[in-house]
Amino acid sequence: MSDKLFRLQCGYQNYDWGKIGSSSAVAQFAKNSDPSIEIDESKPYAELWMGTHPSVPSQAIGFNKTLRELITEEPKNLLGDAVIQKFGSSKELPFLFKVLSIEKVLSIQAHPDKKLGAQLHAQDPKNYPDDNHKPEMAIAVTDFEGFCGFKPVEQILETLQTVSQLRNIIGEEISEEFAKGIKCNATTGTEEDKTNRELIQKVFSKLMNTDDSTINEAAQSLVKASQEQPEIFAKLDARLPELIQRMNKQFPNDIGLFCGCLLLNHVNLNKGEAMFLQAKDPHAYICGDIIECMAASDNVVRAGFTPKFKDVKNLVEMLTYASEPVEKQKMTPKPFAKSHGDAKTSSLYDPPIEEFSVLQTVFDKTGGKQTFDAFDGPSIIIATNGSGTIQITGDDSTKQSVETGYVYFVAPNTAVELTASDLQKDGLTTYRAFVEV
Repeated sequence: MSDKLFRLQCGYQNYDWGKIGSSSAVAQFAKNSDPSIEIDESKPYAELWMGTHPSVPSQAIGFNKTLRELITEEPKNLLGDAVIQKFGSSKELPFLFKVLSIEKVLSIQAHPDKKLGAQLHAQDPKNYPDDNHKPEMAIAVTDFEGFCGFKPVEQILETLQTVSQLRNIIGEEISEEFAKGIKCNATTGTEEDKTNRELIQKVFSKLMNTDDSTINEAAQSLVKASQEQPEIFAKLDARLPELIQRMNKQFPNDIGLFCGCLLLNHVNLNKGEAMFLQAKDPHAYICGDIIECMAASDNVVRAGFTPKFKDVKNLVEMLTYASEPVEKQKMTPKPFAKSHGDAKTSSLYDPPIEEFSVLQTVFDKTGGKQTFDAFDGPSIIIATNGSGTIQITGDDSTKQSVETGYVYFVAPNTAVELTASDLQKDGLTTYRAFVEV
């Protein structure tokens, strides 16, 4: 058995927002990887965790150890000196790789940057369990829906002018100040952009500091209006009346109906599309199956659609209040020079952070071989569709089978090749999270 390329058995989380039973990609992948797992058709299967996080550590098949334990024993071999020096740990990966299967909306949330993460952890370690930041990237495995970032200021203005329930909460004074003060199409970093952000913050702060009884009453009125006069909301976005009603069924009369449905971008990702969630930007996942990669942190500041702790003061103070259209939230895949061969596409999703990138490789049903030059850091690969084999390049003794849901660890400085079977309906799709300093 190679200690440079080996299979992982990954654990899962049964959070209540997950898809139920075998409808969940998480459940399907876990079961395919380990047939002894019995799927409970009454339970939600929300997240598959791939990595070294101590909460749900991945098991290294054949070693009788977790990946975290293996790395702790052989940090130079499995992380590499550059990664250890850069991220300061000789026992864990700087990223956590996940599959999420989402049936119900997750809480509207934002994550602190490194400086704020350290402050919050020092002040309140119960609610902020570490001192790190948590940038995230989501890639759609099935068609996906989410909230991501504030809408452009002109859309927020139109919403304030159209939806009386929101305007009543914000009040005439702030609504008028917003209308007169904003500048559409302001260039990032200019005084106009700074003013726009300050005005969005005023609106958001007023909303988030409104008492629960006022929100409850306004939310009932909002939902009723979306049912009785859907055309008013459809002028803003054809999807909005149905969205408000669907979110209300999941979280009745919640503040998220205002801060999510009315103020944030409603993003649809087609299979294979991706978005990056910057630190200090609000977002939420609504439904679908996604590959998610993030920095190894659990720090979350919540805003709505949650029964959990909401830290309104820190949330209002910390957000960037950037406001851009939906298309700006999506990531553009790039070619990747270390991947070459027969794959239909091998696309790099490279967010503007150091902890991770993700490589998506797709073969069509005719199969073929893709060779990956050695990466400078560790990586984890999951197959989300199809079958084939993987091996260290030039070493047939390391060849192992790849099936849907199988997960592999690849050590630094290890070239591998992936061969897709030509006996399948749709071809083979893999995602590979990695770090290179």
